[in-house]
Amino acid sequence: MGHIVANMAGNVWKILVKPGDQVEEEQDVVILESMKMEIPIAAEFAGRVKEIKTNEGDFVNEGDVLIILE
Repeated sequence: MGHIVANMAGNVWKILVKPGDQVEEEQDVVILESMKMEIPIAAEFAGRVKEIKTNEGDFVNEGDVLIILE
């Protein structure tokens, strides 16, 4: 099991996966918005989405867990 975390503070603009989805390494899974820029967050490893820990529109800080993979 692994975690995908925010690499910077920002608003969750779009969640690109849902629980049960299979993701590949380097696949974009969340898009953050910060300073009027869209910042894609990619999976660092492959796995299946177990849980999404945030919602679109939420503000997250650097290091916050966004998605749990199994």
